[in-house]
Amino acid sequence: MIRTIAIQGYRSIRDLALELSGLDVVTGANGSGKSNLYRALRLLAGCADGSVVGAIARDGGLGSILWAGPERPAKEVVTGHAPAQGTVRRGPVGLRLGYSGDDLGYLVDLGIPPPGHSPFVNDPEIKREQVFHGAVARAGSLLVDRHGPVVKVREGAWRTLDWQVAPSESLLAEAVGLEDAPEIAAVRGAIRGWRFYDHFRTDVDAPARQPCIGTVSPVLAADGGNLAAVLTTISFQGDQDGVQSAVDAAFPGSSLGLSQLDDGRVQASLRQPGLLRPLRPTELSDGTLRYLLLVAALKTTRPPGLMVLNEPETSLHRDLLPALATLIADAAPSTQVVVVTHSPELIESLVEHGARRHELTKDAAGTRSAQDGGLLSGPRWEWPRR
Repeated sequence: MIRTIAIQGYRSIRDLALELSGLDVVTGANGSGKSNLYRALRLLAGCADGSVVGAIARDGGLGSILWAGPERPAKEVVTGHAPAQGTVRRGPVGLRLGYSGDDLGYLVDLGIPPPGHSPFVNDPEIKREQVFHGAVARAGSLLVDRHGPVVKVREGAWRTLDWQVAPSESLLAEAVGLEDAPEIAAVRGAIRGWRFYDHFRTDVDAPARQPCIGTVSPVLAADGGNLAAVLTTISFQGDQDGVQSAVDAAFPGSSLGLSQLDDGRVQASLRQPGLLRPLRPTELSDGTLRYLLLVAALKTTRPPGLMVLNEPETSLHRDLLPALATLIADAAPSTQVVVVTHSPELIESLVEHGARRHELTKDAAGTRSAQDGGLLSGPRWEWPRR
């Protein structure tokens, strides 16, 4: 399980570390940094498939996403008694992302390339990467340490690998499968298993409203286009009763139907009390379709190590939120779940199911985690020097 996530220098997040419990709900007012936390986690996941540098470049480059406030805001600035002013920077400019878990942890430090180093001015360079065990990346807990292009692995003593990593390439994406560093492959595999679901399309042309190819599909696609195939897979080899219970909890008396078309495609439908025929996805309301998508995601036959849901309550009537909270809580024993939301009803229901609440606030010092009006001390975390 992931115990701590840490972010430094991303948009409104100057320096933040959250301790996770397994079922966590992140909330806060508009502008407090919830979406920035979600996006930062997606960037961290991009280190595993090599997409992180390109994602930052498409967002305007490192300069457009970095923390824009003072490096260390003075107390008078934080309390509002003085305006923010620029100071001489003491530390390097960069974006740092990381996590620690029960087994291994990982962190990455992305910085600005030297002038004239590359014609691609929006591409950051990866300055430092580390794989470690324990709660904190310390000298005694490091297993893999990348400094610039040079990679060292610990085998009792430190040994430098024969190959070097390009500045724009993640160590995880480059070194997968190397017998020299199995820890790298282990971390890469774990992160690549993370799933993110953010605002499913439910418009008239949404992929989820169309039949799809009938093939074994344990994982719901990000756009929901394989909804019927995932539900059919669950019906064939998963928790079919759990799916029907989740549908009935949200829409009492209703049941899910699955049919195979002549061309090999499959289609889902919803039979509701009082209707003479089941409704096809093209006939469902946005909220009903979105709920079925969440059922397919959370009842997956291949639970991921981490699933992050960003505002899953969108388009759902408040009466559906207790059923959604139960659906999420039922998934938590087999997959770690983080829910980002500002719905009081969903938050309350998740907390009743044992979720840990993280309330984000923002002031001149950036996004913080607070509880009952007081700042949390936060978990231990250390960033390496370049």
